[in-house]
Amino acid sequence: MTAATPEIDSFTRPYWDAAAEGRLLIRHCAACDRPHHYPREFCPYCWSEDVTWRPASGRATLYTWSVVHRNDLPPFGDRVPYVAAVVDLAEGPRMMTEVVGCPEAELRIGMELYVAFRAGTEDGGDGVSVPVFGPGPG
Repeated sequence: MTAATPEIDSFTRPYWDAAAEGRLLIRHCAACDRPHHYPREFCPYCWSEDVTWRPASGRATLYTWSVVHRNDLPPFGDRVPYVAAVVDLAEGPRMMTEVVGCPEAELRIGMELYVAFRAGTEDGGDGVSVPVFGPGPG
């Protein structure tokens, strides 16, 4: 495991298995009918434990970003410069991610983005696929 790969446990396994299949999941609370992200075993709005995994559309808008020019943690150093970002998922929650396939000069707050998945074996990774976002449908 590196800084770029998550620690997968029995709770988060469905999320990472779906990512490996090219699907984005988010948590949804049955008690208050609200989605949330990052994955938790309870609802951050009403504290209910009646939460389940649901597929997300994969659509988002760019909320903010920063271009990273230096990062000493493997494997990020080999990726610089890269765009660290926060996106608003179409379902409502915000998500930290990376924007790919878009020159920095073309980035705009509110631009439409679509989920794609970085294969877990890129950059010497250990097999975990991670959601990233870009300007065209993934």
